Amino acid sequence: MKKWLIGSIVGAIMVFAWQFLSWGVLDIHSGAFKYHPAQDSIVSHLSATLGEDGSYMFPTVKPGASQKEEEELMEKIKGQPWATVIFHKEYKSNMPLQMTRGFLVDLFLVFSLIYILTRAGTPSAMRIFAASIAIGLFTFLWGPYTAHNWFSLPMEMIKGDLIDAFAAWGLCGIWLGWWLNRR
Repeated sequence: MKKWLIGSIVGAIMVFAWQFLSWGVLDIHSGAFKYHPAQDSIVSHLSATLGEDGSYMFPTVKPGASQKEEEELMEKIKGQPWATVIFHKEYKSNMPLQMTRGFLVDLFLVFSLIYILTRAGTPSAMRIFAASIAIGLFTFLWGPYTAHNWFSLPMEMIKGDLIDAFAAWGLCGIWLGWWLNRR
């Protein structure tokens, strides 16, 4: 169990550190959000018209609309502009809490990976590395890439997530492959 805990803590630190570097220092996610010169007026308009925090899709049907109404709207908006917006009424930055949550999630994920990998004994370092990469790709394909398909996100918006899937989980896999097979 001690080996698992140390492996999990160091692995989580590696994944967390990669996320910090990826978003903060290396600017890998620069294409994820675009600047618009009219941002102040856009946010002001959204603030005046949207009542609550949430994710909005424009246009869409009212809640409880019939299948026929939904199909009519889909036909009507073909070739027309559309948007998704994540709106918050108030900017609140609580970086220590966000970082703590992020690290705890990373710790849980690495611990879960070790648990899954070692159910039938400790696999070779190469299998651990391959499984770690697979976990990274699984999370990318299930999350950002699936969103890409549904919402037609440009690849530049999710490219950083793909790089993170390989880099963070590859580094973690190299560490765990060495650590778990250490005598």
